[in-house]
Amino acid sequence: MSVEAASLFDKPGHPILGAVGEWTQGMLGGSLATSLCVVAIAILGLLLLTGRLQVQRSLEVVLGCFLLLGAGLLATQLQQLAGGVAGEQGTGGEQIIVPQTSAAQPPPPTNYDPYAGASLRRD
Repeated sequence: MSVEAASLFDKPGHPILGAVGEWTQGMLGGSLATSLCVVAIAILGLLLLTGRLQVQRSLEVVLGCFLLLGAGLLATQLQQLAGGVAGEQGTGGEQIIVPQTSAAQPPPPTNYDPYAGASLRRD
């Protein structure tokens, strides 16, 4: 058996920009960003209580946190509006966006035993 080493000149098997975008989205919308926004708002509250910060500046930071955490949803909505993606119409004329569902995994067989290959004593 010979294992071929991948060359640096070979094209990658997956799109790099897509992976970078997913990583960036994970970082900006993940638990790290959420925890940083919580800490920032807590510090803003303390500064507001002591009178060291103006209300206008604190509202700008809070709005920035909302934009940061809601960026994925905002981008999706803007893409759907720009692309003219048609959703179902609600009773009041508003557009209802229906998420696309992927094919469901078939359930395991009814006699499925996850320990079938384990070495157990059968006395």
